[in-house]
Amino acid sequence: MSVTFRGRALIDGEARGEVLRCTSEIPGWGGVDPKTGAIVEKGHPQFGQSMAGRILVIPGAKGASGWSGQFHIAKLNGMAPLAVITESINTKLALGLTVLGVPALIDLPDAALTALQTGRTAAIAGNVLTVEE
Repeated sequence: MSVTFRGRALIDGEARGEVLRCTSEIPGWGGVDPKTGAIVEKGHPQFGQSMAGRILVIPGAKGASGWSGQFHIAKLNGMAPLAVITESINTKLALGLTVLGVPALIDLPDAALTALQTGRTAAIAGNVLTVEE
């Protein structure tokens, strides 16, 4: 069974894969290891989990403007997420998503964010999100 939601595409495109839902924002510098895709920020609830090849769901971005550099390096290393879904956008994240160039969604209903749990499979096509339950 699957459920479908509509949001707003920040970066248009299509992706399908396993979800990694972060319950806390990730900083650009010191938040991820661009060589492995792992979340390395000490104390982060998803510490050690990898975003590589997954649909990354995050509340937003925090910290310095390292998002564009770190995520670009992750992409060059083949360790970037397939897509990003975020609850809020700021200039750090907007620039990082532009450099990353993967599908990105925002403005999803609360039910979509509840459905997006780590380990589930989700698909993005433009502004449409489908979550398999």
